[in-house]
Amino acid sequence: MRLIDGKAIAAAIEVGLGDGWPAGPPVLAVLTSAEDEASRWYLRSIQRAAGRVGIVVRVETLEGADGPAIADRLDALSADPGVHAIICETPLPGGVALAEVGAHIAPGKDVDGANPVSLGRLAAGLPAFAPATAAAVLEILRSEKVPLEGARAVVVGRSVVVGKPVALLLLAENATVTLCHSRTIGLADVCAQADVLVVAAGRAGLIGAEYIKAGAVVIDVGTNPGPGGKLVGDVDMAGASAAAALTPVPGGVGQVTTMVLMRHVTQAAARCLP
Repeated sequence: MRLIDGKAIAAAIEVGLGDGWPAGPPVLAVLTSAEDEASRWYLRSIQRAAGRVGIVVRVETLEGADGPAIADRLDALSADPGVHAIICETPLPGGVALAEVGAHIAPGKDVDGANPVSLGRLAAGLPAFAPATAAAVLEILRSEKVPLEGARAVVVGRSVVVGKPVALLLLAENATVTLCHSRTIGLADVCAQADVLVVAAGRAGLIGAEYIKAGAVVIDVGTNPGPGGKLVGDVDMAGASAAAALTPVPGGVGQVTTMVLMRHVTQAAARCLP
């Protein structure tokens, strides 16, 4: 089994993103509204990557705000010509749904696919920004030159952030896609048929040897707390030896996600800048 080098793929995306901005650097607004260590870590990751490629990150903090206040701020950012891209960080305060407030992000600035309109456009085969993590999965598969046309792909997890958009992106590449979830009967048998297995279930070590077909490419999107605070994926590394290739956790999908997001920001800015 070969471990896929997410850092190298991210570095390849980064090349060329910071070649200069004649009309000024792109501006990414990040709205955060809840105290959460994981979201703080992700924000720091975004800021580091943005700094390397010349993107300005504008952090908007609305800690403890309710849904209407968050929606109003997203409306204002969407209308602001000085802002080219917007992210609404999760988790959100209790009782506030991402789809509810994400609908207030203009689709052209919705670089992390939070607006339900973006998901609908993906489903219809129209241009849209996919959630960065979902887009990163496809970026890895393309970088690894994994044949997708006609391939049997299985996606474990049906979230609107990863599972559903990944399934749509794989369908657009003419893969034959099965979308699984916690109530799928015979999950191991379904997964064991996959040429490409994408796992985003959020359950540490869920996928063992009996889930993996010999020669399959496995993309592990899971990030779960493990022993000693170390991050672990949804795939049991010890049981994945039959795979041809696997993304490690950490060092796989996460770094690619951040750089895909930076590319989305530059694409959004190219539409907004005069």
